[in-house]
Amino acid sequence: MKRFFYIFVATFALMATLSSCDQQDSRSSILKVYNWGDYIDEELLDEFEEWYFEQTGEEVEIIYQTFDINEVMLAKIENGEADFDVVCPSEYIIERMLHNELLLPILTPEFVEEINARDINYFDCVSPYIKEQFSLLEAPQGIDPNDYSVGYMWGTTGILYNKDYVTEEEALSWSLLFDERFDDMIFIKDAFRDVYSPILIYAKTLEARKNGLLAEDEYLDIETIRELMYDSSDESIALVESYLKRMKELVAGWEADFGKEMMTQEKAWINLMWSGDAVWAIDEAKSVDVDLGYVVPKEGSVVWFDGWVIPKYARNTKAASYFINFMCMPENALRNMDMTGYVSAVGGEEVLENMQDEEFPPIDVTYFFGEGADSICVNPVMYPQKSIIERCGMMHDAGTEKLLRMWSRVKGDSASAWTYILICLVFLGLIAAVIVKYTKNYYRRQRYAKKRKKKNQKKGN
Repeated sequence: MKRFFYIFVATFALMATLSSCDQQDSRSSILKVYNWGDYIDEELLDEFEEWYFEQTGEEVEIIYQTFDINEVMLAKIENGEADFDVVCPSEYIIERMLHNELLLPILTPEFVEEINARDINYFDCVSPYIKEQFSLLEAPQGIDPNDYSVGYMWGTTGILYNKDYVTEEEALSWSLLFDERFDDMIFIKDAFRDVYSPILIYAKTLEARKNGLLAEDEYLDIETIRELMYDSSDESIALVESYLKRMKELVAGWEADFGKEMMTQEKAWINLMWSGDAVWAIDEAKSVDVDLGYVVPKEGSVVWFDGWVIPKYARNTKAASYFINFMCMPENALRNMDMTGYVSAVGGEEVLENMQDEEFPPIDVTYFFGEGADSICVNPVMYPQKSIIERCGMMHDAGTEKLLRMWSRVKGDSASAWTYILICLVFLGLIAAVIVKYTKNYYRRQRYAKKRKKKNQKKGN
């Protein structure tokens, strides 16, 4: 009987081992990517699988999932319950992940040597401006954030407004969000830090003017704005909270993504919004004869960055590094920009040449493209004038828990009846939205193809 028992145990152990090996082998051919919603040309996912096989001789299948809030993504990573191989957090979340030792290096010497040997190293295509900003991320001593994170998209936070109801001059101040004339026609991003930071800048500007430190037509200098990006003192949080509670009385809703549709449908006239969403909204609004504009208020705002990272619990780090490298190809960066409206961290001559458009007046974008780009015709929402960037600070991971509590107090449970009706309508429209999304993406690809063809024809002439 004992002999049969030992045979049974040995057989079971062998089967368990083989099963474990099969699972491990299976997982090594899967790449799990966790990204923001509507933040990539999804055709590139299939193309990466083909490209990866061409480069390595290994097959890989992408499992692609999306999130809408940084903190939701982070919670999954921190708990160790999710084995995503590539994720795309914002700058202040990257800081937290670095300090909590939740990231693996992307640019290991072995990987760099491997892609250099294959002549497929595209990391150098990332703009020096982006690398410089990432080097300013707070990290443990001896850690270079650029080894653990690679810029993907970036932009500003500002005001999207309907030109039929709001003037540009009105939109050039955060005071617009407190104007009672626009009651129930204002939407605000449901992103606590992206709202806290610019409102803190605005509140401190008014405070400095009141105390005689600034004239009525003067603004905080950039060094002060950068210092405010770290300010999560109880005093400052209370100050911003008082402003947000006043603003709340005029706000129709807090939105993570549907605000741009509300603007194009003229169900809202004002939206505190990210520049990438603004580009999409302005473009879509033209097709229905709605005229939208986007500005960064004169008081100052934030310039934000999202980047690719490899989490600590990743199980396919090789494919993850290749994927991030693939996304740094200029041609892929251009496709992602065209599909999303957001601005890639990739710079260089190819991107600059393709992004020039004589529809826009020339501006100085030397900070991103380097010397010779001091008078370039590009979309100023995507590539702001240098003087605008010089009044924007980068957000940092300071006082996150306190800010979240403040945000919860501000939003509370006193949403208006209109907000609840709007939420219901949004959910009812989800199925239709999916259809519309893919239809729009198709036509966007068609427009992009025509645009590229026209540019190629001009080059030929």
